[in-house]
Amino acid sequence: MRLGILTGGGDAPGLNAVIRAVVRAAMRTHGWPAVLGIPEGFKGLVERLDPIELTPFTTRGLINRGGTILHTTNRANPFQYPVGEDRYADRSDEAIQRIEELGIDALVVLGGDGSLSIAHKLAAKGVRVMGTPKTIDNDIQGTELCFGHQTAVATATDALDRLHTTAESHHRIMVVELMGRYAGWIALRAGVAGAADAILIPETPFEPDRLCARIRDRAQQGATFSIIVVAEGAKPKGGDVSVLQPGEGVYQAQLGGIGHQVAGMLEGVTHLETRVTVLGHVQRGGGPVAQDRLLATHYGVAAVDALARGEHNSMVTFDGQRIGTIPLEQVAGGFRPVPQDHPLLESARQLGVILGE
Repeated sequence: MRLGILTGGGDAPGLNAVIRAVVRAAMRTHGWPAVLGIPEGFKGLVERLDPIELTPFTTRGLINRGGTILHTTNRANPFQYPVGEDRYADRSDEAIQRIEELGIDALVVLGGDGSLSIAHKLAAKGVRVMGTPKTIDNDIQGTELCFGHQTAVATATDALDRLHTTAESHHRIMVVELMGRYAGWIALRAGVAGAADAILIPETPFEPDRLCARIRDRAQQGATFSIIVVAEGAKPKGGDVSVLQPGEGVYQAQLGGIGHQVAGMLEGVTHLETRVTVLGHVQRGGGPVAQDRLLATHYGVAAVDALARGEHNSMVTFDGQRIGTIPLEQVAGGFRPVPQDHPLLESARQLGVILGE
């Protein structure tokens, strides 16, 4: 079997580790002749970019490397491909023709919900596809963990540790805005690990008056500083998500700004000096932590093994204990928020963390 592999959507720590695992499992374990890397995601197929021949030798040293050696883009949906200002066309047949020209028998797609939805549509048109769940947001339906997430949590936790010392030194409120889009996984996990005093997530719209009152009470009881973690998709009860840039055509809106809104609310009520840190793309960068290296390696090997068994139009998954696969139709268009009964939420409540409820 001749494999193609591409990385789509936003980058995440662990992409290179999956590429390495796929190449080694395909060529060393199964003896398959070649793995072709498609540059820049689906754009590489539509625009006919030259593929990169991957071997166990050329993928040495990738397990600890961040980003993706294949590069990526989140603006190249072959079913709604940009062909001019505010104009899009279906160029999926061109992508499929390119797959056939390259002699690719199966395509491994490393991506989030958007890329996996595209993969599912290609599979419906006859392409043999295997997906692996990639996103720091950890919001892909059907799996407990996406590679890249644990590194983002570790990065955010480290930032909170550093902000504690400066917040304490200046008696300030520090508001830290984290990524995650409409899911609060990064904010919740990093907030608890980083000993945040308040954690605001999209799944639980917060009450501004109650939040401000709780922070003011902390100050009156002797707390000289507070750390507030805010997911970028968090919103006040009855309010809207804060958007830096509205969606354009088929592309999603760019979330952001809620950290400054919360800071303004708190400073106006508590009269305490308040600062905002937007961690941004730092959460995507750098090498993967050990947990993501292991998960990415498991996913890469499992993707190849599933194809060897004759499976396709599937995604590899992790249920908390073991690796498996599920049909892409159960993944495409889905979303995995933090459930209201998640044990970490209850632990946060018992620790006295303000959740804005």
